[in-house]
Amino acid sequence: MKVTSKLDFDEDFSSICESTAALTEGCRLPVRMHKTDDWPLAEIVSIKDSEGKRQFYVHYVDFNKRLDEWVEEEDLDTRKVQFPRRDGTTTGASTGVTTPKKHHSLAGTGSVSRPASPVPLNNEIVNGNAVLAAALQKKINRKRKAVPVVEIPEENSQDGLTPRQSGSMVIHQDDVVTRMKNVEMIELGRNRIKPWYFSPYPQELCQTPCIYICEFCLKYRKSRKCLERHLIKCNLRHPPGNEIYRKHTISFFEIDGRKNKVYAQNLCLLAKLFLDHKTLYYDTDPFLFYVMTEFDSRGFHIVGYFSKEKESTEDYNVACILTMPPYQRKGYGKLLIEFSYELSKFEGKTGSPEKPLSDLGLLSYRSYWAQTILEIFIAQKPSGESEKPHITINDICEGTSIKKEDVISTLQNLNLINYYKGQYIVCISREIIDQHKKAMDNRKIRIDSKCLHWTPKDWSKRSKWYK
Repeated sequence: MKVTSKLDFDEDFSSICESTAALTEGCRLPVRMHKTDDWPLAEIVSIKDSEGKRQFYVHYVDFNKRLDEWVEEEDLDTRKVQFPRRDGTTTGASTGVTTPKKHHSLAGTGSVSRPASPVPLNNEIVNGNAVLAAALQKKINRKRKAVPVVEIPEENSQDGLTPRQSGSMVIHQDDVVTRMKNVEMIELGRNRIKPWYFSPYPQELCQTPCIYICEFCLKYRKSRKCLERHLIKCNLRHPPGNEIYRKHTISFFEIDGRKNKVYAQNLCLLAKLFLDHKTLYYDTDPFLFYVMTEFDSRGFHIVGYFSKEKESTEDYNVACILTMPPYQRKGYGKLLIEFSYELSKFEGKTGSPEKPLSDLGLLSYRSYWAQTILEIFIAQKPSGESEKPHITINDICEGTSIKKEDVISTLQNLNLINYYKGQYIVCISREIIDQHKKAMDNRKIRIDSKCLHWTPKDWSKRSKWYK
């Protein structure tokens, strides 16, 4: 997630600040990162007074927003402070402070200026009304593709708490409020989890030390006592949809965002705590949600999920995907991705996730694509005694349901494509094969297509019934 200030900075000017009282929102300076004790460049997003001391909410420039945090005055290096300029004459900043390379894997998108407006071709005069109509249509299309995350409607208000009042259901990512984490802790089942990002839970809840969430219906409560009272009445022990897959303790449930709106909205609120790379709005009707659970004697516990548009004009098979933090680095992320492509195989289509992907999501997808394509190559047999195995890009797409551009980009990233005697050939070294086999051995859990009981629906016809 790119985070930039609306204010610009002088490229060559940085000064010594004698007192932190002179610091304002938008200033940039080296700040001690609590997780590493390094001093990367950070931007001050907000300032507050707490018990007579000033605290600063900072975003570490070129790092992912999940590392943003509140720091004390002693964590600030005021020897090189960049004060924001308002004349807009320059952008960027030079401080002599370098970001530690070892943390680049955590970085989000770099700071990139706004793209220039399109220039009319052949000195063509642009009609103002046409430009406005095109802009509005672009906004509608962008909103249509967005991941559904919600402001809670009145009927879903819980324990007398008032939902956030924002006027618009769209969360503007450059708003100072949405740039700051607003939930300190959540309790979900047996896990206490520290959120990474902003999520529009009711304001009264966000002021409590912990939000208590029912792990089965995902309703939220302000105290453990309130949650205990809720659990006595809550009859759910699994997501409120159809179970379409089960193998051993892993199950997948399909939830219609129209039929189970409250659950879908609560799921989106929960997911927003750990996702920061999508535009967000309230309508869950156009989406299906596939929730992966792990079963034990107490019920089906949510491990992760992905959402998917019922009708995607661009063949997206995933709108939003998340593995809950307690289950990350255990192979569940690839299992979610594998399941999304298994659905695409049943539909007879190729698919791709919506862009942009988060940094962690991109790593997971690149790894999945590489392993899946290498598996196809290694399984190929020569067609004759003296011939090499032959396979086309289209063959790979049909066998894996991975979209052609994703296959090509994966082959390029792996440096497997070579041009020889007028044709493209793939050369796989023994080292790559050994690395692949080792990686596949570590994938203990896989999707078994025989355990998937699901029939694709034609939503273009069904949408007429709902009108």
